[in-house]
Amino acid sequence: MKVIETKLKGCVIIEPTIFGDDRGFFMETFQEERYAQLAGITQKFVQDNRSRSEQNVLRGLHFQKYKPQGKLVSVTQGEVFDVAVDLRPDSETFGCWESILLSSENKLQFWVPPGFAHGFCVISESADFQYKCTDYYDPSDESGLLWNDPDLSIDWPNSDPLLSDKDIKQPRLFEIEDKIKNGWK
Repeated sequence: MKVIETKLKGCVIIEPTIFGDDRGFFMETFQEERYAQLAGITQKFVQDNRSRSEQNVLRGLHFQKYKPQGKLVSVTQGEVFDVAVDLRPDSETFGCWESILLSSENKLQFWVPPGFAHGFCVISESADFQYKCTDYYDPSDESGLLWNDPDLSIDWPNSDPLLSDKDIKQPRLFEIEDKIKNGWK
């Protein structure tokens, strides 16, 4: 497999090795020793999730405050524009973001470590999104950022996406930056 560094330290793109012929293909989507050695993913995964969303649906930008989740994300059907925003208080790239196109065709994976907000927008007619998490989902701990926060200036592929009521009402980064940097105290 090939690991591609991003501008956000620890956040990497993984290009798995694909074995294929006229019958189809095979790939490992996770192998603990290899992913630790090559991609630096040493956290234990405790939960796997899968969602299906229609074209123009945007989910995010989500994170958990006290129990941050690392996520190894991929797309098994369709294509999404995937985004990670660095919320690690002491990071040189705090408030910066990275994006990648994930699809069933390119079979890329995106490692989003704990301490990042995460979201995606569906580009294809629909998409099946799959991810492994390093901590359990806790609805009482969830938070988020406004998807179109002008201070983040994320170059989303759609300026009028389909959003949940929750995602429409998320705060801008400047509104919660002090709380993030002070451990939500």
